[in-house]
Amino acid sequence: MRPFGFDNSYARELPGFYVAWKPAPAPAPSVLFFNAGLAEELGLDAALLSGGDGASFFAGNTLPDDAEPIAQAYAGHQFGGFSPQLGDGRALLIGERIDRGGRRRDIAFKGSGRTPFSRGGDGRAAVGPMLREVLIGEAMHALGIPTTRALAVAATGERVNREHALPGAVLTRVAASHLRVGTFQYFAAQGELDKLRLLADYTIARHDPALAGSAGRYLELLRAVAGRQAELIAQWMNVGFIHGVMNTDNMTLSGETIDYGPCAFIEAYDPAAVFSSIDHGGRYAYGNQPHIARWNLARLAETLLPLIVESEDEPAVRAAVAQVTEIIDAFPGLYAAALLRGQRAKLGLSAATAADDAEDTALATDWLALLQTQAVDFTLAWRHLADVADGEPAPLRALLPDPAALDAWLVRWQARCARDAATGGSVGPGEQERAARMRRVNPWTIPRNHRVEEALAAATDGDLAPFRRLLAALRRPYDDAPELAPYAEPAPAALTASYQTFCGT
Repeated sequence: MRPFGFDNSYARELPGFYVAWKPAPAPAPSVLFFNAGLAEELGLDAALLSGGDGASFFAGNTLPDDAEPIAQAYAGHQFGGFSPQLGDGRALLIGERIDRGGRRRDIAFKGSGRTPFSRGGDGRAAVGPMLREVLIGEAMHALGIPTTRALAVAATGERVNREHALPGAVLTRVAASHLRVGTFQYFAAQGELDKLRLLADYTIARHDPALAGSAGRYLELLRAVAGRQAELIAQWMNVGFIHGVMNTDNMTLSGETIDYGPCAFIEAYDPAAVFSSIDHGGRYAYGNQPHIARWNLARLAETLLPLIVESEDEPAVRAAVAQVTEIIDAFPGLYAAALLRGQRAKLGLSAATAADDAEDTALATDWLALLQTQAVDFTLAWRHLADVADGEPAPLRALLPDPAALDAWLVRWQARCARDAATGGSVGPGEQERAARMRRVNPWTIPRNHRVEEALAAATDGDLAPFRRLLAALRRPYDDAPELAPYAEPAPAALTASYQTFCGT
């Protein structure tokens, strides 16, 4: 197959960090999904890839001449327990491409067969979980949340054995990189300091090039990753997203969301919400995600500490520990600030100073407490708050079993909006400008869990039409066009109460 213009820096610069490996061939490949817009962004030939050549490539049968497929090595804490070797058990990095914006992007397969890291698994994937990655990844992208994205899903023409036989598929995933906290843990656990330094310098060159060569670059790398993760988790929380499996091998250094396995979106607001079938203790519950992000960052700090310590004498070690501890301890404040910025936008506030922080935090906190007490749908409550700004309180009041519970909070919010307008925020007839801004940040359509499951069940049975309709709706999250209304409706409460998601292995 003709070259893709790959520039494989990971394979070239990090020998010993991977195993060169080939995807397993598929007997009868066909393209189920192709992301023409992303292909254009990457500067790829969409016409070529949407045909038979694309099916052969996306299934792993025919690779470009300049591809260097590798299975990356990494470790990870999984539900708090450390596994010193995980690695790409069913994934391969095929190559890297510089996109039209000058950004280096990984192109990788998931579900392309066993590798030396497979740990007894078959290395394959089923159609449903791979199309889930498409739906959730494209929804997150449309919501403006940093994410890996699906370039394609190819059916393999063979069955994979899970609880019962399912049609097999391969996902082609595009990422800023696949560098994870677990990548650093792998080499730290082996005491390979030289490789750890090489990895850190590679990561800096790729994601924080301004730090390259500086004396304090490893400490500043930790600080940069903490900042990216604070912004990312705040965005998750502000749309009601539950990752479901925030193991350290699923936290990227780039700040992108990766691995849409047992993920879900909350409906009735509940910080304790857990949908993952394997999260029995609620470790990765919706409200616990900021704390887990900090915990994961502490694990990254442990791996970087040997690079940060300037000498092995006790004062130098204590100083380095104090420096990394300061960054980890600062994470809750970074997260809280990022969360509040998002909440202010969702509340329709555009003019704020540091003096407003306490009041605005209390306003947002009390709003969420109200939603929890009344078991109100998170997404629709935020969306209908914009209707209140537009002079139409009925849709929001209709969501609450006790609409009078809203009254006191609405008085506070409207007073804050009035002060916002008086100090430079939006103002207009009926606060229409404020309402319009709120509708641009409070989605109408999210990946409702029951709609996702319906689409994936149909696709597994060979009917892709529901998947395509849902995908089209998720790419327009802020548009309340009538034809999108079915995708904005919450699931019945009984269904949500029993809903579970799975890892997709």
